[in-house]
Amino acid sequence: MTKTVVITGATGSIGRKLRAHFASLGWTLRLLCLNPSGEREVQTADLSTYDESWARAFTGADAVIHLAGMPSPLATWEEAQRLNIDMTLHVARAARTHRARRIVFASSNWVMAGYRFGTERLTTGLPPRPLNPYGVSKLIGERIGASAAAEGVSFIALRIGYAQHRPGNRPGAHMEYGSWGQLMWLSDHDLCHGMERAVLAEGIDFAVLNLMSDNPGMRWDIETTRRLIGYAPRDGAAAVLTDDIRRQEDAARRMRETEAALAQTVMAAEW
Repeated sequence: MTKTVVITGATGSIGRKLRAHFASLGWTLRLLCLNPSGEREVQTADLSTYDESWARAFTGADAVIHLAGMPSPLATWEEAQRLNIDMTLHVARAARTHRARRIVFASSNWVMAGYRFGTERLTTGLPPRPLNPYGVSKLIGERIGASAAAEGVSFIALRIGYAQHRPGNRPGAHMEYGSWGQLMWLSDHDLCHGMERAVLAEGIDFAVLNLMSDNPGMRWDIETTRRLIGYAPRDGAAAVLTDDIRRQEDAARRMRETEAALAQTVMAAEW
């Protein structure tokens, strides 16, 4: 089934993986990016400023996969506002104006980072707990999507797990954030398959879904993702816990507890 798909952030790590996968399916691709390497097949565009010169690429698209933005959890508020919030607003506007059928939004596990040391099953129905400007900006992107869906553009937000940029994207103890990081591993195959299913799935006006591989022992709910879009992950890996990782996790947990107690003390003093 041939599809016409716009990919923003087309020269990034995920963008390149999706380009190769979708090209193998014979899909028509319209590629947008700041394009720092000057690739001829990519339209150079700054999506943080709305402009019809790039927005016209959305015309009649089956899906817009919105990857472009500041990808780092170390983003400042200024970066998160311009490169994530403003850019997503502009993408939603272009999709509405030029009648794209669906936006597939690259949201993030960082929307739920505040649950790291809990025990809850991490469904997308839980209240969000972002801890930094990056996570907040991704949450706002999801809410922009809810508004777009109310105006007739189907919107699927995928809270993407840990998809490493390094070649091979193999799981293991080298990954950051200990067991939390390892248990949200997302293989290249499952990433591409999940995005493909998000383009093809029918009957969805709005959804926020987790996208991780089928990692044994993880708390992330992917059953809803399976049910709604037909996601069928092939890969999965258990966490590898070394003594160093356990010590690092204990230190991070104590720091989080101290920060939470300090915040409560400050709030009580202000009242």
